[in-house]
Amino acid sequence: MKSLSYFGIQVATLALASFLSAWAGPGAHGPNGEHLDQEPSSTAGGLARLPNGSVSVPKLAQRRMGLRTQLAPESEAAATIELPGRVVADPNASGQIQATYGGRVEPGPRGLPMAGQAVKQGEVLVWVRHHADPFALAAQHSQRAELKAARDTAEQRLRRFEMLEGTVPRKDIDAARIDVQSLIEREQRIAASLDAREPLRAPVSGVIARADVKAGQIVDSRDVLIEVIDPARLMVEASTPDVSLGSRLGGAHLTGLEGVKLQLVGAARSLRDGVLPLNFRVSVPAGASTLAVGQPVTVVAALKERRKGIVLPASAVVRSPTNESIVWIKIGAERFMPQPIQFQPLDASTVLVTQGLAADNRVLIQGAALVAQIR
Repeated sequence: MKSLSYFGIQVATLALASFLSAWAGPGAHGPNGEHLDQEPSSTAGGLARLPNGSVSVPKLAQRRMGLRTQLAPESEAAATIELPGRVVADPNASGQIQATYGGRVEPGPRGLPMAGQAVKQGEVLVWVRHHADPFALAAQHSQRAELKAARDTAEQRLRRFEMLEGTVPRKDIDAARIDVQSLIEREQRIAASLDAREPLRAPVSGVIARADVKAGQIVDSRDVLIEVIDPARLMVEASTPDVSLGSRLGGAHLTGLEGVKLQLVGAARSLRDGVLPLNFRVSVPAGASTLAVGQPVTVVAALKERRKGIVLPASAVVRSPTNESIVWIKIGAERFMPQPIQFQPLDASTVLVTQGLAADNRVLIQGAALVAQIR
């Protein structure tokens, strides 16, 4: 009877606690000090970050989040190095347009050129009408007047010789005719120089990268007015302080640009500003990200020597709250533990983990960013 009465007291106590929990106001406490106005916390069967830093993810949540893991066997891969670089124009597929002499800009047959406009090699883009200073212009007009007077005199002399043909030697008539023709050509050239304009033509086929011309603009002979590039033939110029790196490079690619391939053209033999320039030819397939001249890029170059490590997808590496590179290791059916690592990028989609992992670790390779957000 005592045991039954004790059991009845316990049931009554639980019922009372349930009643108070259902009707308790904010801040109410139960008989044992628990908060009656809060839902019972349960992390064993839900998403939760545990005190030791690990994360609890139920099986159902794992399927919904699409989590995938794999064992991380040790292997060998080419060592890589990151180099700063920038996109430059291929010197064999680009050019600058400058006027030979100073003058005033006039629109071409298609109007003034604009950046992004497609052009063909040899196409006239603008005209530059030359101008001379007043003293040079006066000298040209004076020379033209002298040539005109000399031409008139030579023509009169030729007509007299032709009237006396038969008595005047044939060679004198021919000489007079040559003098007239020479004076006519000289006069025509002087007249043309007084109102001359120079056509500025596209040096290569491609698109206009930069156009700094306006109608009526006065330009000098050394001003770069237009730049034309072929967007299908670009290059990347990287730099490194290691003068021996050029002979140790294999393949290379650009960080964050899918499908863009690089081919090493060569390394310079002289330093520039304390670093060695490395030139890569860019191959951009159709539909890939486009590049612009002057764009800063990061070149990931693979070295010929190989290094031991664990190859993982780049999506497996995430950042911790302290901005440290980590991967998530599966330590139980529903438990994942963060593991700090050191890695090197191999290409745009894979990395080589050099420190922090063992061969028997099961690494989360898909959905790591979602697990990292669990709090």
